[in-house]
Amino acid sequence: MTVYERLMEHKDNEYRDFQSNLVPNISKDSIIGVRTPDMRKIAKEVFNTEEGREFLKELPHKYYEENLVHFFLISRIKDFDECVREIERFLPYIDCWPVCDQSSPKVFKKNHDKILPLIKKWIDSDHVYTSRFGMRMLMNEFLDDDFREEYLGWVADKKGKDYYLKMMIAWYFATALAKQYDATIGIFENHVLDEWCHKKAIQKAIESFRVTDEHKEYLKTLR
Repeated sequence: MTVYERLMEHKDNEYRDFQSNLVPNISKDSIIGVRTPDMRKIAKEVFNTEEGREFLKELPHKYYEENLVHFFLISRIKDFDECVREIERFLPYIDCWPVCDQSSPKVFKKNHDKILPLIKKWIDSDHVYTSRFGMRMLMNEFLDDDFREEYLGWVADKKGKDYYLKMMIAWYFATALAKQYDATIGIFENHVLDEWCHKKAIQKAIESFRVTDEHKEYLKTLR
């Protein structure tokens, strides 16, 4: 049975309509209508099988869900170099935010020294979703013990008009305000970001339960 056939077993037309509204920048015809837990289950079933290995070779895919299963498979790869090779082969084919955002390779957490220069390269990419993925990895992996203030500049320096790129910039800085407030607040005091990202990041930080009430009140004065 192919991955496509497995996906079709879980097809839900109502969910397809719902999903289409969440991802307006891709064609509804490219969406089957499969829920995320089912796609993760499929990825688990075919991982390290001949079917799974053949599927990873099949790019580009036709369906949104095939792309998600593809990235879920990549995230399960335990060898760092192999995982990165598959990511870099796949990134140019990502065309929407859910595919970009729902997969986080487990092997990255034990290889911060290796992944950091790759993250910088991805952020600098002209491809919206490669850059978004890089920023998300920087947010996921380098806002805690391995944080350095210079990383804020990697995202602050990123320019672009795409909505999904700008939203990721705002998301990154809202999270940075929650986790590294003292290092991050100057970005907002000095209005380093463009106006839209500045205001959206503050909005998301104010809505976050991880930001203190005191910090929220001060952020409101910087809008």
